[in-house]
Amino acid sequence: MAWLALLLYLIGLLLAFGWRTFAQWRRTGDTGLRLDAGPVGRLRWWAKLLFVAALVLGLAGPAAALAGLPPLPGLDHRPLHVAGFVVTAVGIGATLAAQLAMGASWRIGVDPHERTELVTGGAFAYARNPIFTAMAVTMLGLTLMVPNAAALAALGVLIVALQVQVRAVEEPYLMATHGDAYRRYAGRVGRFLPGLGRLAG
Repeated sequence: MAWLALLLYLIGLLLAFGWRTFAQWRRTGDTGLRLDAGPVGRLRWWAKLLFVAALVLGLAGPAAALAGLPPLPGLDHRPLHVAGFVVTAVGIGATLAAQLAMGASWRIGVDPHERTELVTGGAFAYARNPIFTAMAVTMLGLTLMVPNAAALAALGVLIVALQVQVRAVEEPYLMATHGDAYRRYAGRVGRFLPGLGRLAG
């Protein structure tokens, strides 16, 4: 199962970061990459650092399993591994689908001086950050496939990174850029899951 987890993880990275970037460039002439993390020590910088750490740890989970790191007690069961495979595959598909739903507005990172269209349809009608939700689902699936300490750490770090990125970087940017339109949208649609994390007022 560790080899399969590693393969799925690499496919997910290739699709979400490689193919999607290439497709954006082919369609718009812009890769969509906004990789400047800002000044060292700021929340935006920490969010990016945590996100990169989560990606590295995500690779470490299957690699550690292949190297012989034992699974966590009580989680090494075939049905959980199979469920993890299904959850991972669904998460990868959902990540790509949500990325494609953003169309020309898709970005990795935020440029505070850039204005893109506010996407509120499709998966974005149910959660404001469906790409991040799907990425967390993918990591959860991988943790079930290779339930060791490295995989669990990857899931935890990713969740923290996504919370910091959304709350401290993306929401202030969207509020400043789209004003009342974003406030109305955020007031009716949950942050990561339907109905949860709606902004008041």
